[in-house]
Amino acid sequence: MLAREANVDRREFLFAAAATRVAASGGGVSQAAAAEGSQAHAPAPGESEPLGGRPPAGATASTQDFDYQIKYHRAFEAVLWNMPAIAIYSFRRAAFDTLGAKDNDIIAYSAPATPRLEAITANSTTPYIASYTDLRTGPAVLEVPAAGPDGSLYGQVVDAWQYTIADVGPSGLDKGKGAKFLFTPPGYKGDVPKGYIHVASPNYRIAFAFRSVPAPGKSTADAYRYAQRLRMYYLSEAADPPKQRFIDPINERYPTLPFYDERHFEDMHDIMSVEPVKEQDKVMMGMLTSLGIEKGKPFAPDDTARKAMRQAAIDAWFFLQSYFDDVIAKRVFWPDRHYVSLMQTDANRMFTFTYADRIDLIERAAEYFWCTYMPKVYAESPANQYLVALSDKNGNPMAPGKLYKVEVPRDMPVKQFWALTVYDHATFSFIYSESNRTTLSSYDLAKMTKNADGSVTLYVGPSAPAGLDANWIPTSGKRPMPTFRFYGATDALNTKAFKMPDFEETSV
Repeated sequence: MLAREANVDRREFLFAAAATRVAASGGGVSQAAAAEGSQAHAPAPGESEPLGGRPPAGATASTQDFDYQIKYHRAFEAVLWNMPAIAIYSFRRAAFDTLGAKDNDIIAYSAPATPRLEAITANSTTPYIASYTDLRTGPAVLEVPAAGPDGSLYGQVVDAWQYTIADVGPSGLDKGKGAKFLFTPPGYKGDVPKGYIHVASPNYRIAFAFRSVPAPGKSTADAYRYAQRLRMYYLSEAADPPKQRFIDPINERYPTLPFYDERHFEDMHDIMSVEPVKEQDKVMMGMLTSLGIEKGKPFAPDDTARKAMRQAAIDAWFFLQSYFDDVIAKRVFWPDRHYVSLMQTDANRMFTFTYADRIDLIERAAEYFWCTYMPKVYAESPANQYLVALSDKNGNPMAPGKLYKVEVPRDMPVKQFWALTVYDHATFSFIYSESNRTTLSSYDLAKMTKNADGSVTLYVGPSAPAGLDANWIPTSGKRPMPTFRFYGATDALNTKAFKMPDFEETSV
C-alpha cells in the first residue's frame, strides 16, 4: 500500500512540474517539442482517416425508428424459427379452448374429417385420432392395440417442437404388435418399469396423431371402434387407470391453424414459457426479450413491439407463400411433370434441418408451414407418397376460378388405396363448400364415370362439368392445391417408372 501511494505521489509531482514548465513558457509547447511531435505523428502519404470504424462517406441511416426496425426484424425471424412449434401448439390450443379437451383425453373421429377440421394438409379418407399430454405432471403411458383383422394405426408422437419421437404402427417402434409406450420428461431420473417401450422426450408437451386404417372388409365404423382401444394416462395412475375419455368432433369446428398476426406471438410465449431452452436457441431467446417474450415472465410487449409483431407475422406468411411458387415448385418429382413431394426433407432425409454447422431456418419453416406430423426418417422408398400439383401441365401455377382435369390411370401404383385431396393454397386446409367434399379416392370408384380404358378423369374447380358431379372436387373460388396420396406405394412409383399425368386446364 505504501509503495503504491509513493508511485501515485511521484506521478502527481511530475505532472505538476510539467505544467509549471508549460506555464513558464507562456502556455505553449517548445519549438523542439513541437518538432519532435510532428515528426513522430505525421500521417503517411494517403492517410487522413482510420480504415473502417464507420460507414462510407455520405451514407445515411435507412430509418429513424431503430426501435421498430429492430423489433420487426427480430419478430420476422422468430416466426420462421418458431414454425414447427407453433403448428403443433395450435392443435393443442384449439383442442383445449374449442373442444374442451384436457391432457390425456383422446380425440377420435367417428368418420373421415370434413372441412370443419381446419388443419394443415389433413387426411379425409381415414378417421383421425389425436391426444396431448404434459410431462411436467410426470411420465405418461400410451397403450396401443395390435394391428390385425380389426384394424391398424399409423402415425407419430411428436414433442413440442414437432420433432417425431416415436413412429407408431406396423412400421413404428411397436411393429404393429401393440405396446405400452412410456414417455418421460426432460432430465427424468426415475425407474422405467418392465414391459414398456421407453421414449425420452426432450420437451414437456407431447402430442400424437394417428390414422385408424380399416382392415380389409371392415368399415369406417369398425376403424372408429378399433381406435377406442387406445388408452393414455400418467404412470402414477397405472395401477388403476382412469376411464378413458374420448371426444368425437366430427360435427364440430376444430380450428387448428396458426395465427398470422400478433396472436402468433402470444402462442409463442406460451410455448417458450414451458419448454427447456436448447443451446442452439439461446441467441433467438435473447432477441425475443426485446419483444416482451422472456422465460419466466408475463407476455409484455410494448406498443412498438405489438405493431412490429403483427406486420412481421403477415410478411412471413407472404414470404413463405412466395417461397413455394419461386423455389419449391421447381423441385419436381418427375422431370417432365409438375408434382412436388409434400415431404421436403433435409439432407439427412429427416425433418429437423439441423446440421453440424447450422440450422436451415427457411427450409424448416417452409416444410412445417404446409405439413405436420412427419415421420422421423423418410425412407428412400417410403410406404406412402404425397405428391402436390402446384402447377398445371404448362407449368402455370394453379389458379382460383379455373376448372382443371387429371386422368387417373386404371392401374395406380398402390397396394392399399389412392386419394386426391384438394386444399386451399392460402391455408393448406380443406375448402368449405356446399357439399363439403374434399377428397375423391379409389374407394369412390364405383360411383364415378369411368373412361373406356378403365381410367377415371377427375375435375377440380368452381363447378362440376355436366353429368360428372361424382368426379368433381369443388374449390369455392380458392386457389386449389391438389394433392395425391399413394398409400402402400409400389416400386413403380418409388423408382419413378410410373408417371402421374399432369393437371390440365379445361372448359368441359
